[in-house]
Amino acid sequence: MEFALEAKGLCKNYGGLRVTKDVTLSLPVGARHALIGPNGAGKTTLVGLLSGTIAPSSGTIILCGKDVTTSGPAARVKSGLGRTFQVNSLFRELSVFQNVFLAISEHRGISRHLMTSIARHTDATEDVWRVLDMLGLSPDASRPINEIAYGRQRLVEIAIALVLEPRVLLLDEPAAGIPGAEVPILLNAIEKLDEKIAVLMIEHDMQIVKRFARSVTVLAEGEVIENGSPEAVMASERVRTVYLGRSGQQRFGELAHA
Repeated sequence: MEFALEAKGLCKNYGGLRVTKDVTLSLPVGARHALIGPNGAGKTTLVGLLSGTIAPSSGTIILCGKDVTTSGPAARVKSGLGRTFQVNSLFRELSVFQNVFLAISEHRGISRHLMTSIARHTDATEDVWRVLDMLGLSPDASRPINEIAYGRQRLVEIAIALVLEPRVLLLDEPAAGIPGAEVPILLNAIEKLDEKIAVLMIEHDMQIVKRFARSVTVLAEGEVIENGSPEAVMASERVRTVYLGRSGQQRFGELAHA
């Protein structure tokens, strides 16, 4: 089996506090994998370790066959990693198209003079339009970010990640803050992603996890406590207890059979 991303024995210590403890995670090419866990489980730290914003205390990270353990975020992007963030980081005064074009410009070393670059680099503009079309964002291409719905803004963040042609895509709570009516639109777009891309979604909404994921890893107190299908994970007594506490087990069980 060919793996797009492998984390082996990842540990992160802050002084005497061990935040992640010997975490091992493997994403095959084309994976649709979810990472879940209660607050304080170490999910944010693990995402930082995988994306290069946090250096591990020990362990290795292999991205598309290359050891990137000591590489920073920019080098990992060039090696095939894309990601979104919990908090929207778009340029709100610029248009949807301009936000995505800026990302591809920086990635390809194109001039930062925006309008000149758009006019001269037709290959880059074509790639931007291709991604916008795929995500259904073309009708909003000329609109400033601050004029489109928040769910559409999250799609723009995914467009920015995709235009860099990643082989691994980290989606950090992509539905966070989105009104319920807009969540299906976001999920429909995610489901249309190229099957060659391995996707790791960090998410707490179990209905979203159940719809998106083919496999799930559960993190608790910095350790992996369960791996398996969404159905198997939701049926796990240990996961129910650790993830929600005993008072939440009944509701968790209801989600497993929804």
